[in-house]
Amino acid sequence: MLHRPRNIMRQTVFSAFVLAAGSAPAMAADPTGDWKVADGVAHIRVAQCNGNMWGAVSWEKEPGGRDINNPDPAKQSRPTLGMPILIDMKKKAGADAWEGQVYNAKDGKMYDTTITPQGSDQLEIRGCVLGFLCGGESWTRVGPPIPSSPVNSMAKGPTKPGAAPAPKTTGAAPAAKTTGVAAAAPKAGQKSDQVGDICLLPEIARAH
Repeated sequence: MLHRPRNIMRQTVFSAFVLAAGSAPAMAADPTGDWKVADGVAHIRVAQCNGNMWGAVSWEKEPGGRDINNPDPAKQSRPTLGMPILIDMKKKAGADAWEGQVYNAKDGKMYDTTITPQGSDQLEIRGCVLGFLCGGESWTRVGPPIPSSPVNSMAKGPTKPGAAPAPKTTGAAPAAKTTGVAAAAPKAGQKSDQVGDICLLPEIARAH
């Protein structure tokens, strides 16, 4: 009889702990990393560049592809490897989703799209043309999340008073290794990473 109140108190504290743990907000899903598209013909590397999500082709099942369906004749000869696919995706308020545009190399068109992580290993892509004719597919993770690139995630704006000015650069920018996915010497039986940090790809860097 003397021990019953203590047992009840322990059960109450334990129940309160479980309820508190269950009500804690879940960690936001991370859309960065390398993803295999639904038909398996390419991998898309997604990274945060200057605060928004971008995606570019990081691997091709059939190497040497060209953007032959692009309506701009000047771009029809550009390689599809390293080509931006997810364009300037912005975080959707109140949701683990990002909105922007996706480029479909199969028809050379841009679509309004939303990317939404489904757990840790699936990324849902939904795109629409002029607000209708919507469709989508799921991509499967094949590479771990990528840390934000410090070079490209810095906000661009006026220099704060007292801050040292950014150093001037001339000529080509050095191939900085900023997201942990830069090209490295391949191990035996492995192919080298030919894309590296997608934030440093010219088409993505110029957008900022």
